[in-house]
Amino acid sequence: MFDPMFRIWPLLLLGGLVLPGVQHVSGIIIYTAKEVEVANGTNVKLKCTFSSNHPVSAKSVTVSWNFRALNSNSDESVFYYQEQPYPPMEGRFKGRAVWSGDIMKKDVSITLHEVPATFNGTFTCQVRNLPDVHGSSGELTLRVVNKVSLSEISILAAAVGGACGVILILLSIFVVVRLCRKKNVESDPEMQVREHEWKDPTVW
Repeated sequence: MFDPMFRIWPLLLLGGLVLPGVQHVSGIIIYTAKEVEVANGTNVKLKCTFSSNHPVSAKSVTVSWNFRALNSNSDESVFYYQEQPYPPMEGRFKGRAVWSGDIMKKDVSITLHEVPATFNGTFTCQVRNLPDVHGSSGELTLRVVNKVSLSEISILAAAVGGACGVILILLSIFVVVRLCRKKNVESDPEMQVREHEWKDPTVW
């Protein structure tokens, strides 16, 4: 008769080999804001942090930032990190995407300089910390809004300031003339009589 234990032992042995592997597979968790709003032409920091059950080092972590524009189905590389930052050498993000994270603090953020309207879209932050390579990516929607330019503000301020200045000058002249006229009338009796005649319509 076949001993049932001969069927159980292979299963136990297989389980002993598989379970340790499962315990070592842990997913990376990415933390990003869902949406960030920035004024056209200004700088913005895309914050991205992560957690991992494995020790973090500059050599174990790789970071990929990608971008998908509005109404587009293709991704574009924004930034890459592996032991050191690799900013883009071409494309719309050349000279605009810079590293602003700290691997040892589990911070993999980047900063975009002088953001144009073409940066409207979804940015994806992906982190791998060997041997921890599992986990979903963090997605952040960037909204670039228009703002009043500095030149327009300067022109408006100059116009308002100029108008106020003209009004103050005219008001000052009016006050000075009135004071001088009043002073002259008080010091000259004849002028007082004339002033009275000017004010009295019954005097002919």
